Amino acid sequence: MAFLNGNYTVVTEFILLGLTDDPVLRVVLFTIILCIYLVTVSGNISTILLIRVSSQLHHPMYFFLSHLASVDIGISSSVTPNMLVNFLVERNTISYLGCAIQLSSAAFFGSTESFILAAMAYDRFVAICNPLLYPTKVSTQLCIQLVVGSYIGGLLNASSFTWSFFSFLFCGPNRINHFFCDFAPLVELSCSDNSVLIVLDSFSAGSIIVITVFVIAVSYTYILITILKMRSTEGRRKAFSTCTSHLTAVTVFYGTVTFIYVMPKSSYSTDQNKVVSVFYMVVIPMLKPLIYSLRSNEMKGALKRQLSKNKFS
Repeated sequence: MAFLNGNYTVVTEFILLGLTDDPVLRVVLFTIILCIYLVTVSGNISTILLIRVSSQLHHPMYFFLSHLASVDIGISSSVTPNMLVNFLVERNTISYLGCAIQLSSAAFFGSTESFILAAMAYDRFVAICNPLLYPTKVSTQLCIQLVVGSYIGGLLNASSFTWSFFSFLFCGPNRINHFFCDFAPLVELSCSDNSVLIVLDSFSAGSIIVITVFVIAVSYTYILITILKMRSTEGRRKAFSTCTSHLTAVTVFYGTVTFIYVMPKSSYSTDQNKVVSVFYMVVIPMLKPLIYSLRSNEMKGALKRQLSKNKFS
């Protein structure tokens, strides 16, 4: 829908083209993505509750993990419900304000997750490289500060994208070739000069990726050096096992982020971008609880104890 404003036709809503027009495939995808979303929400909520009720999980690594689970729910919920609606209707529209909220939510939760993953890497670095100083270096106060800082960093990045969105002038087509209000297709629809805003937003998002990847890379470089210096094979195995879950999560997360936002746009199609975006925003949040629960002996032990308590209570 649009209305005339002087010489311009101002867009008041957008049409999301979604993933496919095939009616059979839409039903199949609706069923699959609905199941994934339900597993994502239930799995991450279960992770949060398990960490809250299990006293043996009340230490920094799992404090960060509980916030990571909350952010994963946010990432998936920012796009999945609307995408599910898109499968059921012929013409899926989203309001101008709704599009801004969706864009800012995705930017907020995505950048917050990057910061929390970096904080978790620092936690593992201190735990393995300076175990005797761990209780003092990674205090409760520091953990709270790192998490609050992660949310503030996410808010600043989201504010940058939100400001850009409201600065764009949409006066022509309103069909977004995506399943959510992503930044790149919105730039293509805008009929104003956005070069400065695009540079600022690219710098904001790029800085977050560079800073967090640098922290993670440095942390794991020192961790690797420390593990290789250990004389005990069992000690090396235990030290490495405490990092595998986080390393897996980092690899999956940054691998897809790199594909979407770093690779040259000419090297892959819009349809490929949609598929990778589904993996990044829908599938990965479901995988995180599985990664941590299957690879963490403490998580598996805590879950068994809680199930035993419920069974005999």
